[in-house]
Amino acid sequence: MEPVWTPFTHSSLDHARALAREIDVHPGLAPLLCRLDLLEPETAQRFLFPKLRTLSDPFLLPDMEEAVRRILMAVERGEKIVLYGDYDVDGVTSLAMLQRMLLAYGAQSECFLPMRIDEGYGLSAEGVERCLATFAPHLLIAVDCGTSSRIEIARLQKSGIDVVVLDHHECQSGRPDCVAVVNPKLGPDFGYLCSAGIVFKVCHALLKRRPLPEFDLKDFLDLVAVGTVADLVPLTAENRLLVRHGLTQLGKTRWIGLRALLQVAGVRTPIRSGDVGFRVGPRLNAAGRLGTAQDALDLLLCDGEQEALRLAAALNQQNVERQGVERRTSEEALAMLADFCPQTDRAIVLGSKDWNAGVIGIVASRLARKFHRPSIVVGFDEMGIGKGSGRSIDGWSLVNALGGCAEWLEKFGGHEMAAGLTVREDVFRNFVKAFKEAASKSLQDEDLHPRLYLDGEMSLDKINMDLLRCQECFEPFGMGNLQPTYFARSVHPAIEPRVLREKHVKLTLCQRGAVREAIFFNGAGALPRPPWDVAFQLEANTFRNETTVQLQVVALREAIL
Repeated sequence: MEPVWTPFTHSSLDHARALAREIDVHPGLAPLLCRLDLLEPETAQRFLFPKLRTLSDPFLLPDMEEAVRRILMAVERGEKIVLYGDYDVDGVTSLAMLQRMLLAYGAQSECFLPMRIDEGYGLSAEGVERCLATFAPHLLIAVDCGTSSRIEIARLQKSGIDVVVLDHHECQSGRPDCVAVVNPKLGPDFGYLCSAGIVFKVCHALLKRRPLPEFDLKDFLDLVAVGTVADLVPLTAENRLLVRHGLTQLGKTRWIGLRALLQVAGVRTPIRSGDVGFRVGPRLNAAGRLGTAQDALDLLLCDGEQEALRLAAALNQQNVERQGVERRTSEEALAMLADFCPQTDRAIVLGSKDWNAGVIGIVASRLARKFHRPSIVVGFDEMGIGKGSGRSIDGWSLVNALGGCAEWLEKFGGHEMAAGLTVREDVFRNFVKAFKEAASKSLQDEDLHPRLYLDGEMSLDKINMDLLRCQECFEPFGMGNLQPTYFARSVHPAIEPRVLREKHVKLTLCQRGAVREAIFFNGAGALPRPPWDVAFQLEANTFRNETTVQLQVVALREAIL
């Protein structure tokens, strides 16, 4: 759907321009100061130059004291500890951190990852059974799962196995009865930490109670950054601070596995959040999508260069295979939507026996972006059990909507923008009807029109390296801290546009004598008659050791004169 261009307006824009001059920020970034509510010099300086020493006390998180006490008790007693994780990037980075931390204490610690297809997400009955048969733990630490697993945790506690939960998902059915549930959602507003951020806090708390003189917690910042960016949590408050420093740490990581993965993915310094989101994250995710995530975890825990390169190459190949499966599934899903009606269809729910549960989340995300509708995609197995994944649109809570359809679901969980579910094929039609009715009742017409939010008008002659360097102080960009998007009016192509790889377009843009280079990804066939209004973001482009500013076109339309 074509978005509605929505320029940013703010009553304090003149004040922000004055502040920009005062703190030596390019005046073109004044709208960004307003959007982020950085209207006082001290507030702006703290945001632009964040310090790790401002991190909050980890013991402010709920149940942190109880969790740390029980973990250190297990270390002292030599008890078997099992870290029960999840197969996505947040899950494996969290497990890698906590495992290295516990090994540094000399603990008897093992990692367990459920198999996505056979055992599903979290503390499933099948996953727990295999875990106990394999390791027989005294203490089980559920990482990136467990908040909604009251029944499974009660069984574990009854059998004499203590449970600590380190998780960030919504609590659907009451807090589980166990030693500790370290989850920001169950306490005062702490911001939206993912599990990697929570585990980092746990490691910080452990070191506060029992210091290890040779252990540098900063070595974990790169793993926190990878998990946080890949999990699409808002890059605000402490998340932004951790990712900002974590991306710098990633460029000099001490972990051999991460170095091998960066090499295979072709990532070079300086590393941006986009490199993690589009290159590093998908490769770590690939193993868990099509099989087991063990290769990804083994890579992050690997200490041998040859083994690291082998595992990184294997993940790269699995990512190629994942892309093929995802492409076929997307094509089939789009074919099912041939009769999609923007006027009446307010939600998308699709299911098939031919779809791999490992890629349905990606497909749901693509559908939500393309049609701007809450989208759920389900893959059914031969027993008629469907594993589903959903993505929402801004302002509409997916997990709340699923709560209203709970009578048709075996289980579900997640948060506002993303969720997972299990549904039987024999009641799938009932679920589809209930979910679409929920969307029809609560989504208004204006909610269904995507908007392209523009941070301000920027003439081409004002774009230079000074602007780009100032913009970099606002990074990392991502959820909750979107990269600024500008627009320029009445722009002409200075030379004939050049199509690259049959889908991208290389442009040389001209406006009142100022000329700038631009790239329009997937823009082939989408160029109207010039002159154009161009919406764009700014990127650094390095060629033959020379770095220049390049415009990355987001949208392009016939100029409105």
